[in-house]
Amino acid sequence: MIQVERRAGLLAAGVCAALLAIVVSSSRAQTAMHKKKAVAAKPEATAAELFEYIRGTLMAYSPDDRINDNLDVSLDPTATVLTIKQPDGHCDIFLGALDANTVTWDFYDASDSMVSRQPLARMSVVSLPGKSARICYDLDNQVDPSIPTSRARLLFSWEKIPDGSGVQSKVTKAMKKLIALSGGYAEKDIFKP
Repeated sequence: MIQVERRAGLLAAGVCAALLAIVVSSSRAQTAMHKKKAVAAKPEATAAELFEYIRGTLMAYSPDDRINDNLDVSLDPTATVLTIKQPDGHCDIFLGALDANTVTWDFYDASDSMVSRQPLARMSVVSLPGKSARICYDLDNQVDPSIPTSRARLLFSWEKIPDGSGVQSKVTKAMKKLIALSGGYAEKDIFKP
């Protein structure tokens, strides 16, 4: 009889241990799920918030050479056309016609044969096939046919951007999100299976 009681006791202890393991593992899984939900609960930036960041950056780090200056930046009510006013006119950038996978930055020397100018940081984004990325107008509001329409460009003063500020990566991220929200081609890693 003692052996039966021992076996029953061991069996009961084994069942309790198994139940305890199930309860602990499910509570860990629930905790992990709650943590994931808490992280995922952070709201995404709206088109208006992304625009305000891009506008603020364009204005704060604007070139001031009287040719490439960003005098004003606006977004139309549909959040699809970004207008940048410069001393020689303005450009309408069609966000819905841009491909977020083509955002690039380069160093641009705005000097010409007559005048030396400050170096610029230039962000370029290519349009989708068959669409115009931008149309630029002169001061008389006439289309300037000398400016290519296949890419949009944003200009920043290289010297004004603080070292280590991450401005380029932040503007790139904001622009890619704004393009996607405006109906353009969203960023996609074409090399991932």
